[in-house]
Amino acid sequence: MDNPFKFGSIVEGPYFTDRSRERAFLRQVLDSPNHAVLISPRRYGKSSLVVETLRDVKRDVIAVNMQAVTSSTKLAEALYRKFFTLHPLEKARHFLSELRIVPTVSFNPVSGAPEVSFVPDSDRQVILEDAFNVLENSGGKKRLIVVFDEFPEILQLEKGLDKILRSIMQEHKNINYILMGSQEEMMKIIFLRKKSPFYHFGVPIHLDKIPAPDFKDYIVQRLPSTLQEESRCHIADDILAFTDCHPYYTQQLAFQVWFELQQTGNVSGIVETAISHIVQSHDFDYSRLWESMNKTNRMVLMKLIDEDTPPMENSEIPASTIFSALKRLVSSGILIKNGKYRYDDPFFKKWVLQLRNI
Repeated sequence: MDNPFKFGSIVEGPYFTDRSRERAFLRQVLDSPNHAVLISPRRYGKSSLVVETLRDVKRDVIAVNMQAVTSSTKLAEALYRKFFTLHPLEKARHFLSELRIVPTVSFNPVSGAPEVSFVPDSDRQVILEDAFNVLENSGGKKRLIVVFDEFPEILQLEKGLDKILRSIMQEHKNINYILMGSQEEMMKIIFLRKKSPFYHFGVPIHLDKIPAPDFKDYIVQRLPSTLQEESRCHIADDILAFTDCHPYYTQQLAFQVWFELQQTGNVSGIVETAISHIVQSHDFDYSRLWESMNKTNRMVLMKLIDEDTPPMENSEIPASTIFSALKRLVSSGILIKNGKYRYDDPFFKKWVLQLRNI
């Protein structure tokens, strides 16, 4: 039997866990003329939720990861490449007839994938407007769905790009946009701050952890049926107690537990054994990460092992310095802030605890 738990890539089909309410709500947004703004910490399953929701939606989809884009022109090129994947060039010519700047289009002789480029020093705003409007004009009765992953990256590309994109996208009637982001503070700045061009652009969907009862049922059903139900329930409880229902790390730990069970058949201490093996396998990465940190970052992480919030009083380090460290740690994804500051990766937290106890 194959391991029934999956992590590290898009989780779909039988590996997808719950999210029935979020799926139904996202589907409702896409069935309307509105746009969706999907917000959650890293590795909470945003991409998996979108893939699962779009599985049954019989509409064209164009998806771009903004982390792979380096300029507004590169964004336009990415949109054109996706467009030509959906619409062969011969059939798409009429969509391009009104372009003010026509791209050079070729096809990779090996893969057949479309390649798009522009003459250097072309007007970047015109290129971008043309690309988005081609998508708008290709929508028709079945609105096109355009997904931008890590949307806050637009703020790093070019100054004022957010204003340009809003002026373009707000005119579109044949596209549903799904704008996703893992940097919660940046997503809130872009979509919830009144002075932002994208203020209230779409329907916000906050993706939280999967409820413990639902996650427990998911795990229990997939652990080896040769185990008694009481043992499976106990194992599931131990897994969720360690991961705090974090979707990615729960799948990772459940995967390792299942493997250990297949290898040894020993139930006693199985979750702790799996945790130890995962921490040990990441020792090199965690060591390198730790060595890259300054003294303040390390101090904050040490304190957070035992406390929900780092101590700002009775510290030799000024509070402003500690807050700066917290901001850096959240921005890098090491910590998450959800009312309180917490480790994102429970295995890294376990590694730091072991380091402190040496």
